[in-house]
Formats: sequence, structure tokens, C-alpha cells
Amino acid sequence: MSDLVFVDPVSTGRSRVVEGERAGDFHGFTADVESVGEVVRQWVTAEGRWLSPKLLAGESYGTTRAAALAEHLQGAGMYLSGLVLVSAVLNFGVLLATPGDDRSYPRYLPFYAATAHRHGRHPGRELADVVAEAEAYAEQRYPVVLARGSRLTAEERADAVATLARLTGLSEAYVDRADLRVEHLRFFAELLRDEGLVVGRLDSRFTGPAASGTAEALEDDPAVDALLGAYAAANQHLLRAELGVEDTAPFHVFGPGVHEAWSYKEFENASVSVLDRLSRAMRQNPHLRVHVALGRYDGATPFSSAEDDLAHLRVPAAQRELVEHRYYEAGHMMYVHEPSRRQQSADLSDFVRRATAR
Repeated sequence: MSDLVFVDPVSTGRSRVVEGERAGDFHGFTADVESVGEVVRQWVTAEGRWLSPKLLAGESYGTTRAAALAEHLQGAGMYLSGLVLVSAVLNFGVLLATPGDDRSYPRYLPFYAATAHRHGRHPGRELADVVAEAEAYAEQRYPVVLARGSRLTAEERADAVATLARLTGLSEAYVDRADLRVEHLRFFAELLRDEGLVVGRLDSRFTGPAASGTAEALEDDPAVDALLGAYAAANQHLLRAELGVEDTAPFHVFGPGVHEAWSYKEFENASVSVLDRLSRAMRQNPHLRVHVALGRYDGATPFSSAEDDLAHLRVPAAQRELVEHRYYEAGHMMYVHEPSRRQQSADLSDFVRRATAR
């Protein structure tokens, strides 16, 4: 349906700075958007594609980049036809648990329920039914329960403990000890503790042996362990055997040391969020379509968190119809599940066709 141009930001894949330059100069929110934007601008100019329909796609942190990049490019005159967000994270402030801020806990609850269903904790029930119940509780009752704190009556607290334990597949004793606040890294370690297993963060369909039967939280992600070697080998084979790439530099699946040194100085004393940038890009370009791919078993960027973020875009009501959601019975990288890969391929082809129709 389209040409595909893949960009490895500096220090990922085989992308690296030239001799004499500092990689750290590119390791930050604004620097990253600007450098990737310059790659796009130069490529489009060199290939004479300014009049071609253009779409951006990003996965995981790449969705943070893509949302900001859309605004950046359009501000420089390069308007887009579409934006593809795979496993979206648009607002970091409500993704991770922060003392005194309870907003993240309801966002994870539908994912917990889906994972519990996957591992047999909801026998006889359909996944859609379990998720719908968790979503309703997360949107309505759960935030109120958390906000009331110690003002809950003993009966109200007992009811909340029982509901959360049933939905998450955890014991009532654990939910009670957690003070009704189940943190995601602890959930991965706790759900199958009695079986000596942990569940995956990137894809909670995967399980692996627990490093310790008493570990408080997940130490190693069995989903990463299962996928990393296969993808690295396939990538190396494709580049060398099929595409004839002679470069022998290491291919960095995860940029070494980049995450720890990444600069968010633009958000000092504030949460990292690109919702304002995505909203601006859509208001600026009323034809911009957004396709969001969500994995039911994604514990890194849970689907309900992305749903909530997108519900808070500051755009006219008519433009909300240009944002579409597609769900897959897999995790963060839903395409590792063959039925999901095939469905996602069809969904993306359909989106490209509609986004570029004249």
C-alpha cells in the first residue's frame, strides 16, 4: 500500500554520530524530534516526494516521538495524511505509580483482568466480558474508592478488596496488603507466584521461571527473553544475506545507556506528555487521521491508558472520528502473534488506503 522508510534514531540500530560528535547531543526529547525530523525532511527532498501523501508510524516510545514529530514537521510546512501509533504512550505522568497520585492504578486494571483471564483465573468467562467489567469498575467506582482513602467504611473497603482480587486474579490478602493499589511490576511477580512463574511485561501471555520465590517485583521479562534472540538473528540475516549490507557495526536493539541518559529538560518539574502536541497537530491539519494499535496483553503501555489519553485530546468533536482503535490478542509487539500479525497487516493497509484517498 505504500513505500516504507525506516529510521533508526541515533544510537539505535546502526545509527551513530560521525567521528568527533557527541551522541549525547541527540539523546533528549527535543533533540531526538529535531534530528529525526531532519532525516525525514532531507529524504523527502532528495527523493522528490513533497507532493506524496506521507504517514508517520511509531511504536512504544516511538509513539511519543511520532506525536511530537507530527507537530514539528507540520510546523515546518510538511503536512501529514496519517499517524500510526503502535502501543501508545502519550502521557508518562499517569503511566507509572507515583506516591500520592493514584491515577495509574485504574489504567492498569483492565490489563490485569485480561492477563488473569489468559492464565485461567476467570474460568468459564469470555475475555471481552471480563475486560468490560474491569473497564467499568476502573472508570467509575475504582477512582472514587482510591480518592476516599481512609474515609472508606470497613464494608466499602472489603467490597473493593473482593472486587479487585476477583478481577486481577490476586488473593484478597495481597490486595488488602497493597492498600487496594496493585503496582504493575509487582503484579507480574505475584500473579503466578504459587506456580514459581512470572508473567511478561511486554507480553503477559509469556511466562518464565521466577528468579526468587520471594521477589517483590519482576526482575527479568520472559517476553523479552523469548523474543530478543529470534529478532536479532532474523535482522542480521536480512541485512547481510538478503540486502547485502556490509556494515559490521553492532545492531543495537536497545540503545546501550541511552535510556538512562535521556534528557527531558523540557519537562522539568512536569510529567512528559505529548497530548498537547498531538492535539495541536490535529487542529492544524483537520484531515490528519490517527490509527492506534493496542495489545490486550501489553503491560508496558496498557491499552486502557492509551484509551484514556486519547479521550483527552483537545480537538473538535468531528476530529475525534478521525482517531481509530484496533485491538489484538497479544502484547506490546502484537505482531509476534501470527493471527494478530495478519490482522494488523490488513488493518494498516486499510488505514493507509483511507488516509491517502483523494
